[in-house]
Amino acid sequence: MHTDNEQSNSFTSPKYNENQWRTLPAKQQPKWKNQAQVNKVEDKIQRLPPLVFSGEIEALRDKIALAANGKAFLLQAGDCAEEFKNCTANEIKGTLKIILQMALIITYAGEKPVIKMGRIAGQYAKPRSSDFETINNQEFPSYRGDIINDIAATLEAREPDPQRMLDAYQYATATLNLLRAFSSGGFSSLSRIHLWNQEFLASSAQENQYKTMLEELSKALTFLDTIGISDKRERSLREIDFYTSHEALLLPYESALTRQDSVNHHWYNCSAHMLWIGERTRNLDGAHVAFMKSIRNPIGIKLSASASVDDTLALLEALNPDRETGRIVLIPRIGYDKVEAVLPSLIRAVAKEGYPVLWSCDPMHANTYVTKNGYKTRNFDYIAKELITSLHIHQAENSALGGLHCEMTGKNVTECVGGADSITEESLSAHYDTNCDPRLNARQSVELAFLLSQNLKAMKNS
Repeated sequence: MHTDNEQSNSFTSPKYNENQWRTLPAKQQPKWKNQAQVNKVEDKIQRLPPLVFSGEIEALRDKIALAANGKAFLLQAGDCAEEFKNCTANEIKGTLKIILQMALIITYAGEKPVIKMGRIAGQYAKPRSSDFETINNQEFPSYRGDIINDIAATLEAREPDPQRMLDAYQYATATLNLLRAFSSGGFSSLSRIHLWNQEFLASSAQENQYKTMLEELSKALTFLDTIGISDKRERSLREIDFYTSHEALLLPYESALTRQDSVNHHWYNCSAHMLWIGERTRNLDGAHVAFMKSIRNPIGIKLSASASVDDTLALLEALNPDRETGRIVLIPRIGYDKVEAVLPSLIRAVAKEGYPVLWSCDPMHANTYVTKNGYKTRNFDYIAKELITSLHIHQAENSALGGLHCEMTGKNVTECVGGADSITEESLSAHYDTNCDPRLNARQSVELAFLLSQNLKAMKNS
């Protein structure tokens, strides 16, 4: 990567133009009061070290290519919107722990490696449906995530502050440092993760439903240990590769962390290993698509029920004209009641045109509703139904669902109804902790992994 002396504000690669996106309409951007301050912060970030590295990004592209060909599975999970105050060892460890539990369950049932990826170390910005919101009969600028403004309901707190981009960089750095330590320091060993799953089973109402699977996994681990293959001897059993991702929403921050590799001369966004564009920013003539065209990272594209076949194909052509496997992850977020009507035509069109994509399912975002008590929530049964229905649709279309994308936390929050804890709409207030969208709690997340794994195993045996 560039050294500080090699970096400049003038990008010369024919495939990257720093200012191209600035000439196009950019949705979901804050209304800065002082553009000179924004420019100053961008300049500072450009001179800071990258958060992730080109070699890691290339390794992820290779793994996504495997998943696109049905030889791996992508688990992408984490917070709806990270808060600076939650950048603590316990919070990060809790999220990683649940992701690892989910991954082990899916790995065993699917009999293929699981790519472990967090919505973490950068998921600080959130798109909003309106520039303003009303709180206690007073209108305030919308909270757009900690990288832009503060959640406090005051005009001063809601003013977009460019200094927060530097804060985000520091919090992302701290988070990545801890993730790297946990990934290689024994915390991620296979035997430890299995014990965590046994703890879940011991306190789960679905004990009989999952008991057989964990017994089989225990026998497999015992057999490996018996023949001398254990996490004490094998690095692959005690260390993991863990990747980060977030929505590429705040373009000044993303642009400032885009660097050219000094060996292969490709341009990489070094704020995360993978980025995605959302339902509100995937317009073909917009700044976000223009920015994503010129970086080599894997790119996710969220697709709602309103995403047409033509729109989807046009995006694939714009973002992957060379049709490179490992470049694109398509992430439908359609809704449990619409997925059967919408998803098959998308799968057929993409296959017909020969675009190599990894299909992932986001069963969260289209299954959101507001209760009579005013709580935004999601129903676990609807989440599970969209995921499992998508799995079987892909099978029927001779395709493969190769990923799961979900919003979750390692904490025992009460934000989504249903699941192992039988959370009701009346009990949402017990521990409703999100500033944005409702998340699966720890037990619901593991339960969803078990349900997915059961269906994966049944499909293999059918």
